Amino acid sequence: MEASGRTGTGSVTSRALRVLEVFSAAEPVLTLTEISRRSLLPLTTAHRLVNELAEWGALERSPDGGYRIGLRLWEVAALAPRGLGLRETALPYLSDLARVTGENVQLAVREELSVVYVERLAGRGSVPVLTRVGGRFALTPTGVGRVLLAHAPADVQESVLAQPPARYTERTECDAGRLRQALAEVRRTGVAVCERQVTMDSVSVAAPVHGTGAEVVAAVSVVAHVDAVEAHTLVPLVQVAASGISRSLGAPPPVPPARSRR
Repeated sequence: MEASGRTGTGSVTSRALRVLEVFSAAEPVLTLTEISRRSLLPLTTAHRLVNELAEWGALERSPDGGYRIGLRLWEVAALAPRGLGLRETALPYLSDLARVTGENVQLAVREELSVVYVERLAGRGSVPVLTRVGGRFALTPTGVGRVLLAHAPADVQESVLAQPPARYTERTECDAGRLRQALAEVRRTGVAVCERQVTMDSVSVAAPVHGTGAEVVAAVSVVAHVDAVEAHTLVPLVQVAASGISRSLGAPPPVPPARSRR
């Protein structure tokens, strides 16, 4: 009875989306009963929607009789220009960066108040990371997130900073004032360095990727073991990769800094 107040709300499309959004990386396979309970839909409604989604290919049956996201949905999602198109353009530069550094290399975009990872290349023996392709993550503790947030509209920045921050380690910065200073530093230097913010053994160095109108459309980063590399040595490598991706996307050349008169 708890869900009865919501079962009549929303269109068929919204209810179908509620079915899809109950799946997660932690629980990729769910039974019909679990789908019904988590989507707050009656079992009969969930059964009908699941069958329709499975017939189209958005869901598929697993060997144990549960349901999981279907390949057809991935095929459609891959057409998103900020996903497949950006990834294909960036991949040669990401591959070069991964080969030179031997570390994790990531490409991400901002979606509302989160980071969404478009690509990740893992280096051999590199430090473990918590991110995955297609996954979302908080903006403030990650290098790519800080780059994207630093160049986001002011209302987006304030919305993020007003939220209770997630603390991943004892070093995760959660003070809004210091985070504002960090974002200002990203805008000034053109790079974000996040040390021990997500895991205690990692450091992330990130730089912005610009689009045709010089707007920041993505961010690229290297995530390395904090005790194995000096972060400043990664800065020029990440910036070169980001600049190469930007040029391939049609971004205008950067304006050189004005020379001071003596």
